[in-house]
Amino acid sequence: MVERRENIKELFIEEEMKDSYLSYAMSVIMSRALPDVRDGLKPSQRRILVAMNDLGLGPRSKFRKCAKIAGDTTGNYHPHGEQVVYPTLVRMAQDFNYRYPLIEGQGNFGSIDGDPPAAMRYTEARMTEATMIIMEDLERETVDYVPNYDDTRTEPIVLPSKFPNLLCNGCSGIAVGMATSVPPHNVNEICDGIVAVIDNPEITVDELMKIIKGPDFPTGALICGTQGIRDGYRTGRGTIIVRARAHTETSKNGKKSIVVTEIPYQLNRDNILERIAELVRDDQIKGISDIRNESDREGSRLVIDLKKGEDEEVVLNQLYKHTKLQDSFSIIMIALINNRPETLNLKQMLVYYIEHRKVVIIRRTKYLLEKAQARAHILEGLRIALQNIDRIIQLIKTSDSIETARRGLMSEFSLSELQANAILDMKLQRLTGLEQGKIEEEYKKLCADIRGYQAILANEKLVFDLIKKDVDEVKERFGDKRRTEIVGAVTELNMEDLIAEESVAVIISHEGYIKRLPLTSYRKQHRGGKGVSGADMKEGDFIEHLFVASTHDYILFFTDQGRVYWLKVYDVPQMARTAKGRALINLLELKEDENVTSLIPVRDFDERQLVMATRNGIVKKTVLSAYGNPKKGGIIAINLDEGDKLIGVKLTHGKQDIILGTEQGKAMRFSEEDVRTMGRVTHGVKGITLKEDDKVRDIVIVDEQATLLTVCEKGFGKRTDFAEYPVHRRGGLGVINIKTTERNGKVVALIDVRDEDELIMITARGQVIRTPVNTIRSIGRNTQGVTLFSIEDGDKLVSVARVAPEEVKAGDNAEEAARAGADTEEIPDESPQEDGDEG
Repeated sequence: MVERRENIKELFIEEEMKDSYLSYAMSVIMSRALPDVRDGLKPSQRRILVAMNDLGLGPRSKFRKCAKIAGDTTGNYHPHGEQVVYPTLVRMAQDFNYRYPLIEGQGNFGSIDGDPPAAMRYTEARMTEATMIIMEDLERETVDYVPNYDDTRTEPIVLPSKFPNLLCNGCSGIAVGMATSVPPHNVNEICDGIVAVIDNPEITVDELMKIIKGPDFPTGALICGTQGIRDGYRTGRGTIIVRARAHTETSKNGKKSIVVTEIPYQLNRDNILERIAELVRDDQIKGISDIRNESDREGSRLVIDLKKGEDEEVVLNQLYKHTKLQDSFSIIMIALINNRPETLNLKQMLVYYIEHRKVVIIRRTKYLLEKAQARAHILEGLRIALQNIDRIIQLIKTSDSIETARRGLMSEFSLSELQANAILDMKLQRLTGLEQGKIEEEYKKLCADIRGYQAILANEKLVFDLIKKDVDEVKERFGDKRRTEIVGAVTELNMEDLIAEESVAVIISHEGYIKRLPLTSYRKQHRGGKGVSGADMKEGDFIEHLFVASTHDYILFFTDQGRVYWLKVYDVPQMARTAKGRALINLLELKEDENVTSLIPVRDFDERQLVMATRNGIVKKTVLSAYGNPKKGGIIAINLDEGDKLIGVKLTHGKQDIILGTEQGKAMRFSEEDVRTMGRVTHGVKGITLKEDDKVRDIVIVDEQATLLTVCEKGFGKRTDFAEYPVHRRGGLGVINIKTTERNGKVVALIDVRDEDELIMITARGQVIRTPVNTIRSIGRNTQGVTLFSIEDGDKLVSVARVAPEEVKAGDNAEEAARAGADTEEIPDESPQEDGDEG
């Protein structure tokens, strides 16, 4: 029995895996995924075009079935199946994928909406003009050929490509360990760039960018900023931001719509619409009422109808933020150079293309020179024959065979075998004078052509002139306007871009619940009305603060413990009028038993002043910019004595008068210049001297064009001119502001108001009234006021807020209530006495 000897080799699996994987990777890189820098084609694309060229499918030929084209490509050049070849063919025919399509299709070749193409047995195709000039001179030995996969024919390894396909049409592909993403460009700019490199080989990429502005996508749209373009052109890698082109249309009935006419490159319109519908369904975008696709053969048209009153810029920014209407495109300019992948900058791509065209022109010129020289050689023999025609005829007649005649001609007239054969093949009609003239004319032309070809081969400048001539021809035949517009850079969208700016009411309850809602949630009433339910408070809770601000403002939350917190108005949750709101502790990191006492809306942290007042009569002035960067957990606003609390903060310009009002009806007016500006972490100075059981209730900045409104907890109040409050040095006892009795109760709030203002007043049980200030007439200081709000038994007024004229306008469409018959008589002082004015 013969022992079998097996050829077994011991290998390390790590080494074998590495070698095998690298071989596979290089095969994918070279044979499938990456384009050649010279013609910008992958092997599968090149083979399809070669197969179509074999079939003679030029731009003016009849269309042929794509099944035939795919079959020939697979059978002759690319043995990977028709189902692989056909999608590549389809893509080269889609004008939304190729800036300058290489194939002209007839039938359903898919759409930008994601519709698939028809089966290849139904569709037909032929080459475009661009493909024809890519193929031009292919038969003139301008490129090398290699055997196809089964050695039955040869195929070109690259095409002559008079059309700069790689940069004009771009290319994308994923290899193993690398990918390419070359964006398409405008042919005019690329041709001008090629000429610029030829004229100035030392030109820089930055100088080229003055000619080649940036990518030019077949779907148009907008490129935002140039930094990504510069990075991509300088290093071969960059990222650009592409936005859809959109505008606003208003219908006859005033309804606004956002119309998208161009979308970013390689995106699906239907997918974009589905995403928008999903966002609307999930309530992430609230301003859209309807969406529809009105696109046709003329172009894209996505219509997004807006709800009444919505800001189109805000909705558009929301769409940019959450959908592919704003997308990024990666520039990765990797191409094959001598079968090796390299990352190239813009100039290198142009230089390699120029080098390729130089080689093509030189090889074409050599081919044409050889053909011309061979023809001239034959014509020289015919000329000799015509000059000696009688002797040649005699020699041929006396020869016993063709071979004898051939040798005789070669010997007697010093002719080559080719020339002798041409003479023997010459017809007698060539002996006419006309034919002799044609031979002479053709010979002279060939001599001139030969001199021209030789001059080209001897002078590189003439080669470059031919390249520029070809480029000018390409530009003339295919040049068009840019479709993609390059606009200014956009910063990352922040919340202000996504939220409409409007005036809202910010409400905080005694137990720390906060919400915001539009001013139109409250209907307008006259003073003395019963109001509407402002919030559904939990038992024992009541509304304590109401503030009007813009959604884009910052809010500084000052607490009774002397700390300040920072929040954007749009971060305050918007809720229904009767909702109780969200706990402040969920939005601010408030400490235990810490309550918000003042809310200051600001847009910028500048050199204005913040004046603070405490319950014990301490005041402090600090520049606003000192509070510009609060921490999430809050920062110190003022140092307080034990048992003291911060009751109010006002924003001033540094030279205004201040009034401190107490619960017992006292008022102290002094100039804020009496209070020096202090640092943030300081104590302050005395603003008013308080009597026993009294405490400061509010702080007001004097406005001589306004009046001081004082409101008491039983719903009584009055307006008094600021002129009735004398200015004293800070620290005094103050003057009588209002007579506080059992009937009107303690002072709840002091506010500076004007006739055009309106008030919102809230009780502890959540009753709200909105009333014009001009219904409250001005009276003296030493009075008890008039009825502003009819308070039910057991209830009391806890908060009052002024609505400025611009916010009143926003609420003009609020329901107008009937005038309530409330008591409007002034209540006289029951025990008049002199003001206890003390400095």
